Order: sequence, then structure tokens, then C-alpha cells
Amino acid sequence: MVVGMRVGELARRTGTTVRALRYYEAAGLVVPRRLDNGYREYEPIAERMVAQIRELTALGLSVEETRPFVESLADGNIEPDVCPAALATYRNAITELQKRIGTLTAQRDALDARLDAAASQVVKLGDAGVSDPGQLVGTRMPSLHFYGSDGRPLDLGALGSGRTVIFIYPLTGRPGVDLPNGLSEIPGAQGSTEQASWFRDHHSELLQAGAARVYGLSAQPTDYQRELVHRLRLPYPLVPDPRLSLAAAIGLPTFTAGDMTLYLRLTLIVLDDVIEHVFHPIAEPASHALEVMRWLVRRKETK
Repeated sequence: MVVGMRVGELARRTGTTVRALRYYEAAGLVVPRRLDNGYREYEPIAERMVAQIRELTALGLSVEETRPFVESLADGNIEPDVCPAALATYRNAITELQKRIGTLTAQRDALDARLDAAASQVVKLGDAGVSDPGQLVGTRMPSLHFYGSDGRPLDLGALGSGRTVIFIYPLTGRPGVDLPNGLSEIPGAQGSTEQASWFRDHHSELLQAGAARVYGLSAQPTDYQRELVHRLRLPYPLVPDPRLSLAAAIGLPTFTAGDMTLYLRLTLIVLDDVIEHVFHPIAEPASHALEVMRWLVRRKETK
């Protein structure tokens, strides 16, 4: 004799709600039988059917689009994916998803373009900031809010416990895109891509040496940084500061190249939201990650 389940038990077993089960019943997907006393009772297969609905809706399908899969289970098929209707549903869902991705990508690019246009109107600081970045030691990081290249919000004044490494660089180029005029003549202005790569290659070692987290920061907009993270497969986020907000807040040094104002290359070590150490000048950007790692190891050993 097959023992059925009441709605509450099915909800518990499948991790869903009674309300959701009522919705599936109204849609004609998971329908219980009515007992003489008026109670609903579900067959054991209902548990698999509900799990199938939840799995597919988590992938972006609507409840109605799960119908061929659920009906296939009800017909006794062990593999509900293996039927023409299920395959057609997958294809339609992927097509719609690609359309949404295209729309969202276009919206993102349009917003990036508007951000670039707005940032270009910011008053240039040009060759501004402290003359000796070492003077920044002991300065509290300001509460400035950004969104990293990973899309997550970041408050520079609340980075969290442990040491944070923030390497600040002028800019990185894109393949096929010319660098601004005058950049090649400025000592230390080039080498950002190699520097980012070395921080990537030694990222796990930096964490083992005592860094809690690593960020890169520049005046470039999000789309440039997102492209670099994707192209180099960086394991840490980059922070876009096209308005040079951090420079204005604590006096980080900047310089002009062509019609752009960029950050001078330096690295901040932040502990408890206070700048503990400043690396400047950075003679060899490509191998700078090793310099930071050695400093972290020494601090760890002197505890």
C-alpha cells in the first residue's frame, strides 16, 4: 500500500512552503488527491516533482516552463530531461537568457560611457597631493564608497580586520588602444599590467604572509578595470576612482598625462583603517608584489 503525504510533510521534505505547493496545485503541476475527510494527500512521486520545479526555477525557468519535466516524471520517466518538449524548453530559456544578457550588457556599457563623460568634467588636480607620500603614515582612511570590479560595495574607511594591501597605479592599457600622450615620458608611469599580474601570481603567498585582502585602485573607469580582471584572470578586485576622490580626501599625489589626471604609483598598507606603511617610489612595478610580501613577512616575524 502506497502511503501518501499531507501538504505539511511535503513542504518539510522539499524545503518549500505550503503556499508554494498550493500554487503548484492551482497550476495543475503537483495535484494531490482528495480524501473522504477533505484532506489533500500527495503520492510519493510528488516529492521528486516539487524538487524538479524548484531546481528548474532556480535556473531561471518559470513555473509554467517546468510543466513538460513534471509531466514526464508523472508519466514514470526516470530522466525527465530526455524528451522533445524538455529540450525545446531548454533552448527557449537559453535564447531568452541571451537576449537579457545582451540588453543588460548594453545598459552597462551605456552607464560606463555616462560615467566616463561625467568623470571627465571633474576639475583636474594635476601634479597635486603631498610631496612625500610617506607623510600619509598614520592617516585614517576616509569613508569613501565605491563598487569594485566584482560589483561589490566597498568602503575604504571600513576595510575590515587585518592588513589590507591597496596598490595604486596610473592606468592599464587595452590591446589596440593607445596610451595617453606624455605617459611614456613619466618615470614609473608604465608597468601597471605587469604589476597587476605579479600581484595575481603571488596573491596566495601575500595572504599567507599576513595580508587579509588585496585591492588595486586607479582613476580608470569600471569598464577598463573589468576588462583587465577578465583578461588577466585577477583573483582580487580593482577599484575605480575616476573622480580622484581618494586623492582629494587624503592628498594622494597625482600627475597629468595628455588630458588625463592619474595617480602616481604607490602602495598603501592599511591596518585598522589607518595607513601603516607607504611604498613609494616603486622602482620595479613588475616585481613589487615580492617587495610587499617581504615587508609583510618581516612584520609577521616581529610580532
